Amino acid sequence: QFVESGGGVVQPGGSLRLSCTASEISFGNHDMLWVRQPPGQGPEWVSGISAHGDTHYAESVKGRFTIIRDNARSTLELQMHDLRSDDTALYFCARVSFSSYLGGVYRPSYDFRGQGTQVTVSS
Repeated sequence: QFVESGGGVVQPGGSLRLSCTASEISFGNHDMLWVRQPPGQGPEWVSGISAHGDTHYAESVKGRFTIIRDNARSTLELQMHDLRSDDTALYFCARVSFSSYLGGVYRPSYDFRGQGTQVTVSS
């Protein structure tokens, strides 16, 4: 089970820090994702981190978002800076079930996910 927190309303250019707490004891053995679902659209992965700390970012958030994990505390964090209106979405953490990395393109799939936390970027 995953529980997210930290969402809210922020002005463009602002920052937020999202947290995800996992209750499963095998958290440290799994690659993890942050996924977002904008209003009226399908989910899209935002950032991923392997069990060993290798990170991946969608092009739209590179340089603005940072993913961090703490295996000892079973937590996943997403630090978001320079937020834009198109970052508005429901953000949730998810466990990677399968991933590939071919031609420099990371393609993850996930199985278990949390309920999410809403991020709204608006002036």
